[in-house]
This record gives sequence, C-alpha cells and structure tokens, in this order.
Amino acid sequence: MPDRAKKQARLLLEGFTAGKYVFGLNVLDQVGSVACQLGDKALIIANPSPWLKPIVDRVRDSLKENGVEIVGGGALPGARPNTPREDVYRIETYILHHEPDFLIALGAGSTIDAVKAANVLATLGTYSAELDTYFGTGQVTKVLQATGKKLFPLLAIETAASSGAHLTKYSNVTDPVVGQKKLIVDDAVVPNRAVFDYTVTYHMPRSLTLDGAFDGIAHCLEVFYGATEDKFDRIKNIALTGIELIVNYTERVIEDPRDGEAREALGLGTDLGGYAIMVGGTNGAHLTSFSLVDITSHGRACAIMNPYYTVFFAPAIQRQLKLVAEILRRVGLTSIDPDQVHGRELGIEVARAMQELAKRVGFPTTLADVPGFSQRHLERALAAAKDPQLESKLKNMPVPLDASLVDKYMAPILHAAASGDFGIIKNM
Repeated sequence: MPDRAKKQARLLLEGFTAGKYVFGLNVLDQVGSVACQLGDKALIIANPSPWLKPIVDRVRDSLKENGVEIVGGGALPGARPNTPREDVYRIETYILHHEPDFLIALGAGSTIDAVKAANVLATLGTYSAELDTYFGTGQVTKVLQATGKKLFPLLAIETAASSGAHLTKYSNVTDPVVGQKKLIVDDAVVPNRAVFDYTVTYHMPRSLTLDGAFDGIAHCLEVFYGATEDKFDRIKNIALTGIELIVNYTERVIEDPRDGEAREALGLGTDLGGYAIMVGGTNGAHLTSFSLVDITSHGRACAIMNPYYTVFFAPAIQRQLKLVAEILRRVGLTSIDPDQVHGRELGIEVARAMQELAKRVGFPTTLADVPGFSQRHLERALAAAKDPQLESKLKNMPVPLDASLVDKYMAPILHAAASGDFGIIKNM
C-alpha cells in the first residue's frame, strides 16, 4: 500500500506543479539549471542553521557552475522560527540594497514565508511600507494590479518536510510583541520555481521532523474536512494519499533518520499537504495555532488541536471520518470498524487515534501539557478568531462560524483542549 501511495503522490505532484518543481532523492545539484531560467543575478536568503551549511555550499556551487552570479557576497540569513515580522523587514532591505534579478529562499517554511513577504514589501513599499496592508486574502494581487508592478521571481529550495511553503500561496508572519501570527494568502506569492531534495531532510533535528510531519497531516486533514462537494473527490485523492504516507512512515523516520524510503514518504506526504491547501483551506486547528506561537511550534499546536476540532466537526464530516478512520486502523492506531461507529462517537474515536500517534512520538495531547500555557492563550485565540484578517479560517470550517458564534462554540473546544475532556465540546 505505501508503494502505491508513493507512486500516486508523484503523479499528483507532477500534475499540480506542471514542470516547475524538481523533487525526489538526490536532486539538489539541479538547482543551478533551474535557477538560470529566472535570471543572471540571484540573492540567496538561507536558514542560518549550522546543519544546513553543506546544503548552502552545494547550492552556491551549482549556481556558479550554471553561470548565475550570487549578489551580496554569499547567502544572507533568513528568518527565525515562526517568521518574526522584523526578519521580514530585514530581508526587504537586502532585496532593495542588492537589486537582484531574482530571489532564492533556502530553508524551511519560516525562511520561505519571510522571503515571500519581504518580496511584497520590496516591490510595493512605495504604495505601503506596512506589512499589515497585505494580510488577508488577495490583497497583494489587488495592489500589484493597481500599481502595474511585478514581484521578483522566486526560487524556493525546501529543506524540511513540513509546511509545503515552497508550493503555496501562503506567507505566515508573527508579531512577537503580541504573540500572534497572521497570513498573506495570495497566488502572487507562489514561488515561480521550487526544488526539494528529500535527502536534505536526513539531517533535520528530531523535533523539526515531527513538527513537520504533523503539520503535513494537519494540512491534509483540515482541507479534507472542509472539502466542498464540487472538489470532494479531488481533495480526497490528495489528502488521503498524504495522510497515509505520513502516518505510515513517521515512527520509522524517528527510528532511523537516514532511512531514505521513509524520508521520501514524508517529503511526498507533506508536499501533498501543500497541494491540498492550494485546492482548499485549513481551518480551526491552524487558526488556534496562530495564538500559541510563543509556547509551541506550529506543527505541535496543530497536533494538539485537530482531535478536538474533529469532535466538533464530527456530525458534518461522516464521509471524511470513515475514510480517515480506515487509514488509522490499517496502521494500528485504532481498532474500530468505521462502519460500526457513527456521529459524534466516530469523531471521538478518530480523535483518540490521532492522539495515540502523538503519544507514541512524545507529543502532548492537551494544551495544559505545554510549558507556559495559560488562560491568556485561550483569550488570545478567541480574539484572533474574531479578527477579519483571519476570517478565512472560520469560513473554511466544515461547520462554518462567524465572529458572533465564536464564544459559544469555539470557547468549549479550546477549554476541552486545555483539559483533555471531549465531553465539553458542543456540536451545532
């Protein structure tokens, strides 16, 4: 079954990216031939982690071999975890100072998201130098059309099986002062080209590997939960293939970080998560995770929250839950027969199976298990859910909410996540 899923994943990604994406094992040396399609002078913004230095060196050599000039004297530092907004403004100055033909973002989601946002500021700063102008859906395209400007071409070189940032229209940026993450959602920021050599992930720290795996599950799961009827079959194919690959191989990667077959599976699975969020949207768990950036990673926050949202959504997503439950049953995370359990109870059983995977890899299953968690995080999450710039997450829910319903229905979900008690969640 996993081999079939890998083959299916490759076909789906090839169809989605239409020749603009080079992915697989041992493909990093193709970076130069891809980059020269975008221009002669590249500005490299790279994750500065020591474990990535050999990768940066290989990229630099590949660019030089293909006649691409590297401006700025070498790779310049990317963003810290969760893309703090001051890092975005710093990268904007690199772009304005060095005037490249195109940009290269080398790193995981935080650095790629930062370069996407910095590209917007460097291009449209004369219209508005405030990043808040571009948060929300379609705001960048609106300003590009009004000004007649174009973003710098962007090559994203992914280094972590995680967010799928190298394939998507999303740029997540955090304001560390208030501990809140916000989103640019716009087709204009999708990288023009992307490269992901899955062997790069051999060196990922254990914590980053797990965060990435659960982020990929969250993308597939949330989009599938919220699938509309006209896109249901398409999303089902993408999401279930991604979930199957990730849940089958996550524990195996932890046991042997250099297991190429397992690393490839996680790369393909999380890439499908990126594909999924280009077809549909994430919702509840992602929305709540934006308010937990000061105490936990994004993937870990989604791993905690998705079981509780699953129970809330359960009556509205019976088709989805039966299919997800069957995958979880096949990998031994639950023994339930999805044809024998229905309604809210099916949601609880799937939620418990999801928590079982989290427990096996040492992830928390309640917010109370996260060091630093307090009541103010619940208050912040409820306030964020009412923010118009984040309303897409409420609308994407299979049980859509508006700001007037947040306190009645979302508050019990958050309190359940804090206590671990599914019983206090209210279904609509």
